[in-house]
Amino acid sequence: MERFEEILTKYNFTKRTNKPKTTIEESEKIINFKLPNDYKTFALNYSGLEGFIGEQYVRLWDFDEVIEMNIDYQIFEHLPNTLAIGGNGGGEYIAIEQLNDNSLRIVLSPFLIEEEAHIEIGISFTDFLERLENRKEWFE
Repeated sequence: MERFEEILTKYNFTKRTNKPKTTIEESEKIINFKLPNDYKTFALNYSGLEGFIGEQYVRLWDFDEVIEMNIDYQIFEHLPNTLAIGGNGGGEYIAIEQLNDNSLRIVLSPFLIEEEAHIEIGISFTDFLERLENRKEWFE
């Protein structure tokens, strides 16, 4: 089992009972970049999470909610290289951001919708979960 799946199992992420209505391919066309493989595995096999990982509260949206939430929060309109995937319950969203060199990172940012406010919280979805598991403080 991959490391991120161990973490998902430990924190009782809910396994999907059916496939998401939105396909990965449809979402990638909308966001205009490829999602990381570890996040794709999460999206296809788990139906979100709301609770603590380590000491941080996290709400990862069900994949069927992701596009709608990004439209509602106007993320695509202001940050075309960003896909919000959840939040922390404290007015900040968790997102996948594509950088200019096409690499991806996971960021935490206030709902001010400004790229300058992004704080890197992982270089992959797995790294993000591992940092949570290891009680990494985002604002050190």
